[in-house]
Amino acid sequence: MLALTILGNNSAIPAFGRNPTAQILQTREESYLIDCGEGTQLQMSKYKIKRSKINHIFISHLHGDHYFGLIRLLTSLSLLGRTQDLHLYAPAELEQIILLQLKVADSQLCYTLHFHPLTKDELILNGNKITVHCFAVQHRIACWGFLFKEKKKPRKINQERVLSYEIPVSFYERLQKGEDYINKKGLVIPNEEVTFTAPQGKSYAYCADTIYDETLPDKIKGVDLLYHETTYLHDLKDKAAARYHSTTLQAASIAKKAEVKKLLIGHFSSKYEVLNEFLTEASAGFENTDLALDGVSYII
Repeated sequence: MLALTILGNNSAIPAFGRNPTAQILQTREESYLIDCGEGTQLQMSKYKIKRSKINHIFISHLHGDHYFGLIRLLTSLSLLGRTQDLHLYAPAELEQIILLQLKVADSQLCYTLHFHPLTKDELILNGNKITVHCFAVQHRIACWGFLFKEKKKPRKINQERVLSYEIPVSFYERLQKGEDYINKKGLVIPNEEVTFTAPQGKSYAYCADTIYDETLPDKIKGVDLLYHETTYLHDLKDKAAARYHSTTLQAASIAKKAEVKKLLIGHFSSKYEVLNEFLTEASAGFENTDLALDGVSYII
């Protein structure tokens, strides 16, 4: 199971109680921070997000509303006595920014920070339960999206069948990996005879800030949940294009072409106080759409 909590859903300027971009993707064992706009720590405290479960942070690009809260989070973790390693995935230039900030403040982290520069579309994390790929999106500066996928779960043991074939418990783990069983008489027991197919792992794609880009669907095909920015309503599509952002109907079009199960829209411009029209417009193009609202968790 994956769960996504929105810590910030606004674009460049905090407004109307909406904070700049930050999200937490959670598994049962671990949490992943995606972007870290200003106010992220306060939002984490407000919504009871455990900092100790965050071992991986992903920064899409170096516009301030996506990372200005990062240095305070990194130093706060040190002040709180963190000892476990922390992994940061971000555009290469961010490493020098962080080192300079620590240097001028005469600060040192009491844990090891591993910096992983984003340079091309590739697998950037291969964990025990989840994989993460980064992929380029089209914005005014280098910008990256992230694709999170649960690893394929082990096959489930059919208890009645394994007992009938007298398969020892010591072989169960190999059955879960898909192996056939050969008994003492040399008879092959096909794996599908004694196991059930496990459900597919869940997936989440975060598209960060991007102009309408018809290459995206191939990178995020069939995900369970897609987050796509909708900075403007569709009547401002020319303004959106000029600023390398997207509109409601453009996000809906990407979701439809990618055949995703659900669309989540956010990164709303501060010119809008009420967001109802965003949901109305996007839903007209892709029915299963929801607003990314601060403090709301979405089960994937």
